Amino acid sequence: MANKKKKQSQEKIENYYNLKVKETDELVEALKGNNVSAEAPTTDIYEITGEETKGKSSKAKNFDPYKRDKLAFLPVWLKAIFIKWWFAGAVCYFMVFGLFNSMNALDNMVLTGLVLGIITDIMVNPIFRLIESDEKEYNDYIMFPFPFKAYWTFLANGVYYIIVLVLVGLLYELIGKYISADVAVEPLLFATFCLIIDMAFIGVKDAVVHIVKKCKNKKSEEVNPDV
Repeated sequence: MANKKKKQSQEKIENYYNLKVKETDELVEALKGNNVSAEAPTTDIYEITGEETKGKSSKAKNFDPYKRDKLAFLPVWLKAIFIKWWFAGAVCYFMVFGLFNSMNALDNMVLTGLVLGIITDIMVNPIFRLIESDEKEYNDYIMFPFPFKAYWTFLANGVYYIIVLVLVGLLYELIGKYISADVAVEPLLFATFCLIIDMAFIGVKDAVVHIVKKCKNKKSEEVNPDV
């Protein structure tokens, strides 16, 4: 009896590890195009997800895995600039308008720059990482293009945007001095000034990175001319 159970157990183990040769051959033939009777996988949204598609067009009822989002057709520079501009305006709306009456201008500027740096680190840069491709094309619009888990970038972005906000304040003063009129701080103009100064710094950073990479490539070519 014990031998019989042992034999049945061994047969189960052997059957478990048997290769599905038939199914493998069918897959190979289908990939080669020889199996004309093989059915193509369904693209019906209802069959895939169970979502109701009544009242929709036949095109909307089918799932297209290669369909590109409408935002994918917009150029990278336009999306990057709009995202940075919008978040800067939002920070101005909530921070400058909310704290202007309760804090002096310098404290408000420092705190706003710190908040903008944190928002950039935890929201703006992750959005760029989410929509970028393998080419990392959004690195050209990030001051510190390091992984999100590099927590020291919280402090780096905070200090950086405090400097940006100081320059924004000086820009407001220069405009008021030469125009001889007070320029109100409001989200649209504030975000525009932040974007201009921010992209000026990032442009310098990108130029330095490009020069360094070019020098490294040149040295590697001199060391290995046949490569």
